[in-house]
Amino acid sequence: MLPTTSRPVRAAAAALALLALAAAAALTQCAAGPARSTPSVRALTVATWNMCGVRQWHCEHTGDRDAKQRALKWLATTGGARVVLVQEACAGDMEAVREDLGRSWRTAFRAYTWRDGAGRTATVRCAGRGQGAAGFGILSADPLSEVRSVPTRQPAVGVRRGVLCATVAAADVRVCGAHLSPPGSDRAHPDWEFRDDQLRALVAAVPARRTVYGGDLNVGPPGARNPDAGVWPAVPYRTHRECDQATAADRSGRATHLSGHKLDYLFTGLPKSRCQVRDTGASDHLALLLRVRTG
Repeated sequence: MLPTTSRPVRAAAAALALLALAAAAALTQCAAGPARSTPSVRALTVATWNMCGVRQWHCEHTGDRDAKQRALKWLATTGGARVVLVQEACAGDMEAVREDLGRSWRTAFRAYTWRDGAGRTATVRCAGRGQGAAGFGILSADPLSEVRSVPTRQPAVGVRRGVLCATVAAADVRVCGAHLSPPGSDRAHPDWEFRDDQLRALVAAVPARRTVYGGDLNVGPPGARNPDAGVWPAVPYRTHRECDQATAADRSGRATHLSGHKLDYLFTGLPKSRCQVRDTGASDHLALLLRVRTG
C-alpha cells in the first residue's frame, strides 16, 4: 500500500507545479517576442494641417490666434480627427487647444531652430506674447508612446524643421508628422536639395503596414510634370497609399495650398475608408483628413 501524502505536502506540490507552468509560459512568451496589443479603436481619423501660425513667416493675413485655435479644435471635434499632425504652430496655441479639449488629450511638440553661419543654434519664437516657440507636433485624443524625433539632413545655415513620430497604442498605429525643407532653405548653399534625404528618413522610420505618416512635404506629387519628382522614393506610393490616391498608378491629388498645389500628404499601409480636404479659413494650407480601419 502506498503511503498517504499529507494535505500540506500536496498543497506545496501543487504550488510548485503552478510556478513551473508560469515559468514555462513566460519563457514561451519571451521566445515568441512581445504580443501585439489588440486595438481598442477600430477606426482612426488622422489629419495634417499647416496652421501658418508663425506670423512672421508671411502668415499675418491668415487669421488671428483665436481663429487658428478654433480651427484646430474643429478638426479634433467636428472633423473627427483623433490625431492631428500640425506644422507651423505656436507652442502656446497647441497647449491652449489641448487644455480646451480636455485632460485625456496629449501633445508632442518640437521647436524649429535657426542655425547661423557660426554654427550657433537658437529656437525660433512665435511673434506675440505668450505664444512661445514655433514648431511642429502631434495632437492626440489618446496617449502617445515611443515619441521620438527622426534624424534628418538639415540646412547648414537657416531654419531646421524635422520629423516627429509616436505610437497611438489605442489604435496600435505608428504616426509620423513631417515638415520638409523647401528649396533655398540653406542660406549658405541655396541650391542644395534636402527633401530627398528627408523623405527617405521619414519612410525608413515607419512600419510596413500599421502606420499613418505625412505632413507638409513642400513638394508636388511625383510625375512627369513635376521637375522635383526625383526627390520621391518609391515606398510612399507603392508600398503605401496616399490619402487622395485613387488607384495604384495615380500620382495626383487635390490641392492643399491656396496657390493651387498639393503640398500636404498622408500615407498609410492600413485600409483607407475616407479622404477629405477641408479649408479651415485660418491658414494658407488646407487640412487633409484620412480615415483608416485599424481592427
